[in-house]
Amino acid sequence: MVLKKLLLFCCFLFLCSDSDTNIYDVNSNHIANVKMKKDGNYVLKKKENAKINISDTIFDHINDSYEWNFLGSHNHGITLYLPIILWNHGLEIFSSSKFSCQKIVKGKYGYYKIFHGKIYNTNSIGKFDMNKKGVPINDKPWDFSITKNVFSVLTSFFLLCYFFIRMRYSYKNNQIKWSLGIFLEFLILFIRDKIAIPNIGNNKYRMYFPFLLTSFFFILINNLMGIIPGFPNITGNINVTFVLAFITFVITNINANKNYWKHIFWMPGVPVGIRFLLAPIEFIGIFIRPLTLCIRLFANITAGHIIILSFICLIFIFKNLFIAGFSVIFGFFISVLEIMVSFLQAFIFTSLSSLLIGISVKTNETH
Repeated sequence: MVLKKLLLFCCFLFLCSDSDTNIYDVNSNHIANVKMKKDGNYVLKKKENAKINISDTIFDHINDSYEWNFLGSHNHGITLYLPIILWNHGLEIFSSSKFSCQKIVKGKYGYYKIFHGKIYNTNSIGKFDMNKKGVPINDKPWDFSITKNVFSVLTSFFLLCYFFIRMRYSYKNNQIKWSLGIFLEFLILFIRDKIAIPNIGNNKYRMYFPFLLTSFFFILINNLMGIIPGFPNITGNINVTFVLAFITFVITNINANKNYWKHIFWMPGVPVGIRFLLAPIEFIGIFIRPLTLCIRLFANITAGHIIILSFICLIFIFKNLFIAGFSVIFGFFISVLEIMVSFLQAFIFTSLSSLLIGISVKTNETH
């Protein structure tokens, strides 16, 4: 209980101290003389009754970035500046701290500037050519940078390797002595007995079991890491969930047997006219099913983070003791609920993946 309170308190300190990054709402009527230049920069000549921009504050914490801010503001807090790796007619490598110290970074092969989280080629004065929607049309270099999300994925990878290697060497006389290893063993057996075998079959599950285990534990550890104040929201990034769903899509369709494709394009026992109507629907369903995996995981995890951050922002908006107590209680409740959601979403993604694989590889005899 003390640890949970400490984590929640750290979350409040983190958001409070970092709120200066997006404190001014350029669209607010409370700020006068705000002018947008053609290069996309906002110039604030005068500020009166400035207030927090809630949407910018929330999305600043759930979006990816080239630096990892743990505590405090970007200028005076604890920040890990990650390496920028670009290919622009040649390899460019430098620290993201250069973008914090100066808006325009001069490299070996050009000038670079960040606009809305993306790096663009620019000139020595940082000019952007904008389209009618306010989006730069400047060329973008090939970006292979180690962002906050990439660094967190590598961290979760090494943590999983450590846990399971230690679990492997904790067995003595076919019994494991490590407490966490016992819990991991229970999860592995649960996935095998309750998910893989019932959905895929006892004869074929072994081929796909490593993928199911990897998916479950990768999603689970990144869900749990995302709850920790200061850590990024990996599974709330639709690019990550799309890749996971795409892997399921590839495994499902590459290993699909003739019986599966027959039921997609020429369903037995159905009148011929109905077959022509259902075949395109079933074909579209091949792509929709993995897409729902992607959106479900992304939406559920992101929604939880947005709700928690919204409760916290209420404290700084109303600056009222009653609202602060309300936000703390409900924020803590949602934080505890997020732990359950972390396990639940990992279970759902793994279950549905195994179900899709099982439908494609089972034969008539195994139905």
